[in-house]
Amino acid sequence: MRTERGKLNYHKGLLAESRVADAYRRNGFDVVDMRYRTPHGEIDIVARHGEKLYFVEVKSSRTHALASEMITPRQQRRIQKAALHYIAGKAATMDVDCRFDAALVDARGRLKIIPGAMCFD
Repeated sequence: MRTERGKLNYHKGLLAESRVADAYRRNGFDVVDMRYRTPHGEIDIVARHGEKLYFVEVKSSRTHALASEMITPRQQRRIQKAALHYIAGKAATMDVDCRFDAALVDARGRLKIIPGAMCFD
């Protein structure tokens, strides 16, 4: 049954990412990439608003609090490396204004977007 649970979680994740991308679009953002794979890992959503890039990590769990706990320091480092890889390959310059957001989805499908949730030195 583990494979069935894995499939269910995969589809829940796709649905959560789709809902978050729609929320960004409704707020005037262009979603330029979804599930972008790098050697360092995957970036769930890359959005643009003006000249600024937004790297969005989507987490889904029973509650927003449980979802936020899933974004560990190790995962934040992975996201940062993946974002740097993205910028190096897609942007004309490495001097890009960007922000890292966390988008949390609870069991009822409610969204909680935390702007600038992940900060890096």
